[in-house]
Amino acid sequence: MEQVTVNGRGYRPPREPVVAVCIDGSAPDYFSDGLARGKLPALARFRARGFYGLARAAVPTFTNPNNLSIVTGAAPAVHGISGNFFLEPESGQEIMMNEPRFLRAESLLAAFSRQGAQVAIVTAKDKLRRLLGHGVRGGVCFSSEKAHEASLAEHGIEGVNALVGWPTPDVYSAELSTFVLEAGLKLLERRRPQLMYLSLTDYIQHTHAPGTPEADRFYAALDGYFDAFDRAGAVVALTADHGMNAKADGAGRPNIVYLASLLEGWLGPGQARVILPITDPYVAHHGSLGSYATVYLAQGVEREPVRARLAGHAGIEYVAEREAACARFALPPDRVGDLVVISDRRTVLGKSPEAHDLTQLHGVLRSHGGLAEQEVPFVLNRPLTRDYARKAAEGLRNFDLFDFALNGV
Repeated sequence: MEQVTVNGRGYRPPREPVVAVCIDGSAPDYFSDGLARGKLPALARFRARGFYGLARAAVPTFTNPNNLSIVTGAAPAVHGISGNFFLEPESGQEIMMNEPRFLRAESLLAAFSRQGAQVAIVTAKDKLRRLLGHGVRGGVCFSSEKAHEASLAEHGIEGVNALVGWPTPDVYSAELSTFVLEAGLKLLERRRPQLMYLSLTDYIQHTHAPGTPEADRFYAALDGYFDAFDRAGAVVALTADHGMNAKADGAGRPNIVYLASLLEGWLGPGQARVILPITDPYVAHHGSLGSYATVYLAQGVEREPVRARLAGHAGIEYVAEREAACARFALPPDRVGDLVVISDRRTVLGKSPEAHDLTQLHGVLRSHGGLAEQEVPFVLNRPLTRDYARKAAEGLRNFDLFDFALNGV
């Protein structure tokens, strides 16, 4: 097997199994809090003997853009996935961005599989499966959400529930993530894939803050799997797609800026269309309320006055016209509105009160999407080479993970 070059980066072939884990929604405080209280012994060992740092996620800090950035080693401007949901220019329809046809770049997993590397991909949510597995030859790719539907023809494996020994978990459960890790461990023990990518779900992070009993139990379980992967001889590489923050006031009431209502009041009906790229089928996680939105303005509506007025509104941290936002965050311009709006650490963006059912939330609004959720953990169980230690000191992105796991240890 030879080095592959993908999206301008060179990757050495794996010399030992690499297990890369994207811990969905894992703000750094989940690790630091658990470490401070001695609850994460494997992670403590990695910090002492390997590498433990922080990285910046891609903006918008949502699931699909960041998972695709991690497996392509590139920003959304390269791979094309600008959110979980977008306005398709060709059709004018608002749709999920979960089809391989939306991808504009190859993953390093696909590139290595063409050279004969054994690749395994396990995701919690099925919305990611086809994107992450696109182009992978002869590998395994399935979701815990639909584990019972896995087939040799489509997923490269059958009998997943028997392999794991668990029934398919509920989508709103911690077990949706631990199923991924248990499946990954069984695959590592029985098939020894050279590259494994495991992507979890942020159900716990949306519902429980660091230090709560529920979060402690979940992260203790994750730590046990990290320990098992380490002891099985794998290079273990950990990061997250985004962080998570409570989006509420001191009394726990949600802080929401309803952009469509606001813009209609300023401009009149039909003059602006708000797209919320956090939107996906898992409404009990976040109610389609996140800290990033794009706005399409009707022909003849000047962008700058609207931008300036939004920038002065309480709860909004950043507003820019398409060109400036795409340049700053490396986004694909044809999949972004006339304006990009980002709310602050304690605020989310919605369309209108009637467009969001807050009763489906689990009694608390914790969400992501903005700049305040950009900082994420970046951990390896092996020490870095001198050159890569120097690179890490210069600043890390979460999509540097495979570069460091394959080239830097």
